Amino acid sequence: MLPLTVLEEVSKKLVDFEGTGMSLIEMSHRDKIFDTIHNETVALMRDVYRVPDDFHIIFLQGGATFQFGMVPMAFLKKGESADFIVTGTWGKKAHADAAVVGMANAIWDGRDDGYTRIPAQHELKFNPDAAYVHMCSNETIAGIQWQYFPETGGIPIVADMSSDVLSRRIPWEKFGLVFAGTQKNLAPAGLAVVFIQKDFATRARTDLPAYLRYDLHIKENSLYNTPPTFVVWVMNLTLKWIQSIGGLQEIERLRDLKADMVYAAIDKSGGFYKTGIPKDSRSKMNIVWRMESEELEKKFVEEAAREGLDGLKGHRSVGGMRASVYNAMPVEGVKALVDFMAHFMKKNG
Repeated sequence: MLPLTVLEEVSKKLVDFEGTGMSLIEMSHRDKIFDTIHNETVALMRDVYRVPDDFHIIFLQGGATFQFGMVPMAFLKKGESADFIVTGTWGKKAHADAAVVGMANAIWDGRDDGYTRIPAQHELKFNPDAAYVHMCSNETIAGIQWQYFPETGGIPIVADMSSDVLSRRIPWEKFGLVFAGTQKNLAPAGLAVVFIQKDFATRARTDLPAYLRYDLHIKENSLYNTPPTFVVWVMNLTLKWIQSIGGLQEIERLRDLKADMVYAAIDKSGGFYKTGIPKDSRSKMNIVWRMESEELEKKFVEEAAREGLDGLKGHRSVGGMRASVYNAMPVEGVKALVDFMAHFMKKNG
């Protein structure tokens, strides 16, 4: 979801950008106008997300999924291994891609629990010689999220934060690399933002095809090839919106307010709405629940859609209901959902 003010700004300037007589997405990515926007976006990202100076920030195409392969190709060298904490669909996909490249050890897998919880620190046994530890900070399908970041004994964490990027402050000192697809909290799909700790970046292989080389993207300031200029522009506007409402601190406050409203509606329903996610694993981005029958769930989705509440059907692989409350979702939208949930329960409970 994108902020309404961002969409309005784009709609005003899409045809004629700042009186130039052409759209920004028609300009060369080498044009001074886009170059200014690009560099401003990098600076905004560093400021808003409080990214330390010892991290590079690069924009790469292919989204987060491309990073599932690019990271191990660059950092999982022959004879080395990486540890994977598999908490759901996206952790599984990343682990499977890394296993094609080299030794990818799943040190914890939530399969037996149906991927309904985040492991406790004491359940994680890391290989001290691992090149890195991979984790997915928020599993969108299962509706679980890390509420802490594990102690790894100094092994750099590689984290997929596609669905909760810029929703909270993070301890950067624990990470070697963080990546996030733009399509949840930042901009339209088509880009991944990658944060690489500078010392960690020096470990990346350079004997790879050019686009797979992090060092080239760092050297060329993410302009090794033509970037998706529209996505960068929208991300620029989204970051300015975050600044305008009070920055990351306000994003965190609103995040908690919205998530607490929906979870309260579930927990106080007397079992009409049910979630099997323990409180210490509950996602604040993707809230999942079930009802007593699929027929009732279908009715809920249909009636909610008629009230303007769309996208509440759970992922096809797990069923049920899912409310995604990303950064740009206004509190009013969550209140409308909670009010509908109460009305639906009164009518059907």
